[in-house]
Amino acid sequence: MTGKRIGYKRVSTIEQNTDRQLINIALDKIFVDKASGKSTERPALNNLLEYVRDDDQVFVHSIDRLARNLKDLESLIQQFNEKGSSITFVKENLTFSGQDDPMQNLMLQLIGAVAQFERAIILERQREGIEQAKKRGVYKGKKQSLTDDEINLLRAEYQNLPATHGAKSNLAKKFGISRTTLWRYVN
Repeated sequence: MTGKRIGYKRVSTIEQNTDRQLINIALDKIFVDKASGKSTERPALNNLLEYVRDDDQVFVHSIDRLARNLKDLESLIQQFNEKGSSITFVKENLTFSGQDDPMQNLMLQLIGAVAQFERAIILERQREGIEQAKKRGVYKGKKQSLTDDEINLLRAEYQNLPATHGAKSNLAKKFGISRTTLWRYVN
């Protein structure tokens, strides 16, 4: 086999680290995202999908690190397999190489459905907890990322942004916020 061994790691927030993922697995290249798994629009994941070639082996710590719902999970596995690469989920000890294996497909469906259900339960509990905290007057919502002065400076700089690729991303990075937060402040 001439392909490369490629790792994909993901955590949901910048504060988290990927140290516990793919321990003791020899890899030629690693792609890391610090973004929510609810969307497949993640920079490192997109770069990985462009990078993989025939005979490459992709390793992911666990299924929930790649996708949070069954539809996205199946789609991503299919994309890797169409490029001739296999994908291995280390924690679940499952490898998908594009060969039609009924038992692996069943395991994927079961584990993917459980991961999707687990995510839905977590979100439901979170909503219930926030609702109860609001009733007690404890929850005030997320604290504003920037001060009023910083927001005014951000808006002024936004107005003078050149129409170049990446200018908005660079401005967001400068202020330590996401592009979504930038968009919310300037509108």
